[in-house]
Amino acid sequence: MKNNKKVIAALTITATVGLSAILPFNALAANPFSDAANSSKVQAAIEQLAQQQVLSGYEDHSFLPDQAVTRAEIAKMAALALHVNVDTAATTTFSDVAQGDWFYAYAAALESVGAISSTNGQFQGSSTISSEQLADVIAKVLKVDAAAVQQLPSYASLTGSSVTRGQAALLIFEAQQLAPIHVTKLEVLNAITLQVTFSAPIPTAELELEPASKNFVFDNGLAINNVPRLKTGSTSTYIVPVPTQKAGTTYTLTYKGEVAGTFTASTEKIALASTQQVANDVFEVESHLTDGVADYGYVIAAYAKGRPGSFIVNDKNEYNGMTYQILSSMRNRVVQITPEGGAPMTATYLPFTQATDGRQAPKFLLPKGETLKAGLTYTVSADWATLKNATFTAKDIAPLTIQSASAVDAKTITVTLSQDPKDEIFVSRRVTLTATDGTVLTAEYTITTRKGAVGTFALLNNGQLVPGMTYTVAPEGKWATAAGVSLTVAK
Repeated sequence: MKNNKKVIAALTITATVGLSAILPFNALAANPFSDAANSSKVQAAIEQLAQQQVLSGYEDHSFLPDQAVTRAEIAKMAALALHVNVDTAATTTFSDVAQGDWFYAYAAALESVGAISSTNGQFQGSSTISSEQLADVIAKVLKVDAAAVQQLPSYASLTGSSVTRGQAALLIFEAQQLAPIHVTKLEVLNAITLQVTFSAPIPTAELELEPASKNFVFDNGLAINNVPRLKTGSTSTYIVPVPTQKAGTTYTLTYKGEVAGTFTASTEKIALASTQQVANDVFEVESHLTDGVADYGYVIAAYAKGRPGSFIVNDKNEYNGMTYQILSSMRNRVVQITPEGGAPMTATYLPFTQATDGRQAPKFLLPKGETLKAGLTYTVSADWATLKNATFTAKDIAPLTIQSASAVDAKTITVTLSQDPKDEIFVSRRVTLTATDGTVLTAEYTITTRKGAVGTFALLNNGQLVPGMTYTVAPEGKWATAAGVSLTVAK
């Protein structure tokens, strides 16, 4: 590993913007070197670390896996593989390390975290390193006990006073599994979407909204809008929805208390095609794959099997020669709708309507009590999107019709409409149940329970149905009508 300014520059960029995700041990990676190790495990580790841009070999393209590794080489391997901050402007107290040395930044990086000791103030970069010394370096970088490193599978095979380059690569690759999961790459895709790559997959339990909200912390008023979603075809790259970023603002992401990176707000809005009315208080905005806009449901692993037409985009979100804008989760998203000659209103996204009818057409609900007036033209706008056709003229759309209702248990009923609404427009809808004794209960639709024309509603405020009682069922608001609909609770 000779002094090579171009190599140093490339490694500095890698350390700054983030390394590629750590791949599974058995993942395929081409050998970039002209020689190979005798051990398949050592060779696999070399190829993986080379793919992560940790290893670059010699100028003749060899790696020399059986050659004793030096302290200088270990400084580079440990710093890059275990994600120590490498700063070319940093200083070191080692008397035998000069700024012109190719390993200067790596020696300084390990010294800054107390991971490598000196002998009489010297680094001694050309000296070899023993297995115990290597384990100590790794342990100090990862802030774990050296015994944990010594428990790694390949450590038992290390003998003698010097470790080879191949052996060091294998042990350091294994040690990556001891490192806490952290961000290796942070990208802003558009005004409402980030793409974040981690050193390993996020545990499933930490992808629930509550823990994810605690782990992903931003400054300047930003927060995650919904749970991160793993991209199909990736091991640890996630689509992360956020509120609309403020133009000109620089944001810092902290993941589990560690600063993960900064980015400048994107002003790129999602290019939507059109808007149209769905019900007397609901409208939708539509986008098309053919226009280069992909709902995130098409490209995330969670929906890969259940979403017809799902596909895999690369790191640049390209597929079949087209680059896609990723329309991330609409949770908590709003748009403005303005009637001709009137004041704008804020309409809120109806959960689970983003692409449930086979189209990219999230639905939005008017403020409570508001309805679209037939014959009036409305204009839709959003701070996160542009609309090619932003207006529609409202029509007189008949409300849904409740045909029947029945009790499931003391706290739940089903409501059957006269026809299948073919989408989640039951969302946020409520019905009242008036008992023969005058007691009034309220039930709200339970999200994603619709089966055709039938939806499940849960009683609110700890309400319970009384055995033997008959209730008259009516919609709350103008979303539906009901004539003579009742249910009797079994005794």
